[in-house]
Amino acid sequence: MNLIRASQASKKHVEHFADTNDGIDKESLYQAGYVAVVDEKIEGCFILDPVEEGFYWLKQLYITRDRANQLPFLLEAILTLAKEQQAKGVYVHSHQPTVDIILEALQFHPQNENALVDKYPVNQGNWWSYRVSS
Repeated sequence: MNLIRASQASKKHVEHFADTNDGIDKESLYQAGYVAVVDEKIEGCFILDPVEEGFYWLKQLYITRDRANQLPFLLEAILTLAKEQQAKGVYVHSHQPTVDIILEALQFHPQNENALVDKYPVNQGNWWSYRVSS
């Protein structure tokens, strides 16, 4: 699985991926996102949005159904990318119990309150954080 900035990926492939998968904000993906490429096909995407110095919000995480079993590997690749960017931590807002289980297995920690959680309250789902070791 290769992670490529969406702005540097084939526009035709990014457009096709975004058009055939619900809920993907193409404009945001092109501005700050990455695509996950497997066998020369885009199979997932995400945005690592800086929210405060050294901390990122993992947004718009999406992986196709055919590659859903690779979500833990995608998350590990994202954490490696965050470490390369010298991140101190990564926040994730999960909407699905299955993702919660994976986040917990990858040593993310539930968040009930902090600056980001308090700034972006939600009615559904859970906030998680991961401390990136240096």
